[in-house]
Amino acid sequence: MATPTVVLLPVWGVGHLMSMLDAGKRLLARSGGALSLTVLVMQAPTEGYRSEVAGHIQREEASGLDIRFRHLPAVEPPTDHVGVEEFISRFVQLHAAHVRAAISGLTCPVAALVLDFFGTTMLDVSRELAVPAYVYFTASAAMYALFLRLPALQEEVAVEFEEMEGMVDVPGLPPVPPSSLPSPVMDKKHPNYAWFVYHGRRFMEAKGVIINTAAELETSVLAAIADGRCTCGIPAPTVYPVGPVLSLNPPAERPHECVQWLDAQPPASVVLLCFGSGGFSAAPQAHEIARGLERSGHRFLWVLRGPPAAGARQPSDADPEELLPEGFLERTKGKGMVWPTRAPQKEILAHAAVGGFVTHGGWNSTLEALWFGVPMVPWPRYAEQHLNAFTLVDYMGVALAMEVDRKRSNWVEASELERAVKALMDGDSDEGKKVRARAMEMKGACRKAVAEGGSSYSALGRLSEEMINGANA
Repeated sequence: MATPTVVLLPVWGVGHLMSMLDAGKRLLARSGGALSLTVLVMQAPTEGYRSEVAGHIQREEASGLDIRFRHLPAVEPPTDHVGVEEFISRFVQLHAAHVRAAISGLTCPVAALVLDFFGTTMLDVSRELAVPAYVYFTASAAMYALFLRLPALQEEVAVEFEEMEGMVDVPGLPPVPPSSLPSPVMDKKHPNYAWFVYHGRRFMEAKGVIINTAAELETSVLAAIADGRCTCGIPAPTVYPVGPVLSLNPPAERPHECVQWLDAQPPASVVLLCFGSGGFSAAPQAHEIARGLERSGHRFLWVLRGPPAAGARQPSDADPEELLPEGFLERTKGKGMVWPTRAPQKEILAHAAVGGFVTHGGWNSTLEALWFGVPMVPWPRYAEQHLNAFTLVDYMGVALAMEVDRKRSNWVEASELERAVKALMDGDSDEGKKVRARAMEMKGACRKAVAEGGSSYSALGRLSEEMINGANA
């Protein structure tokens, strides 16, 4: 009999696609050959994303693992959208007939359909086909708890969250300041908000939710979800914390230039500044960063990207002459490095010379930092990063807060960056010592969780077993 398959439906953003694929590969390994993977590939809406996805698929197809990629027919993307989260949710929804046809056309038994969290509209398809559906959640358990809480918060808080008195109650977390909520929920009249409430409701219909976290990182939040405290006492689907899911490649034969530069620096002496695939700085903000770094006196590796070119979505490679203050590179020579294009963040975080990380706080970057025990200063920009910043500082204790002016496009003053870098990196800083120790503790917890017998290893075992049984039922 043909090996039962788990069908994955990822979205194209690299933080979503690769995370789901890596989780799928772990599931494959854990099933001991009892499951295969079928990945349904939506044609991404831009040329840049399409070529990025094609590159990833090419590498995976060469891996020799039991993974098949099925390309779905292209759909006409929505043009009347006003937000990113709305666009992704609607774009996925338009694939319903293609997903139904692709799954119906498979010749082997289908053990499960695993959806990206923007794809809850596909729960209708899984129900029609009587295929168990799971949601793969690429963000934190704290973010998932907020999603589950949103439908009730919608009733409880009549005004905009910013105008409410007091704090937002997300069970398992300390009281959350409204200013730390994710960007898509900051305007209730916006379609992004309506989609977030919609997804929060529909998660309840899934057979299970797979989260890229470890039980040790978010213990009380996972307990609150399991107890139904985020869902007004109604039992939520079983959660499988299987993280950190990271693709850790062996080091390149010839080290990257950034890594070579780090080789010449003392241990834990360099602060890394890197803001994810979508993060960039225009000249006024880049000038503030430059001044803050120079005045801090600390060594730095700054991955600097410029604003997207006209008509593009992704940041452009930086032109240091345009973006940096005159003489900055000369004055900081030997002490700092400005890298103007994409950099191998994981290899950099793994380096002994890196002692701190000023980050946008995307969840994948956060997990990488925790995996290597690097304490953080979050500088949230968009999506759920403001909630991540709060979680890292006030809940996990692995980061130091920095004042970010959300009303001015997340502006940070030079003096504030200088203060935060000194607090993080100064050897005699009590705050710095605390977060450094806590980050090292989390490093141990992350590695233990995915090792044989660890919490994430066991959760993956339970999930694999449930999927195999479902296929044979």
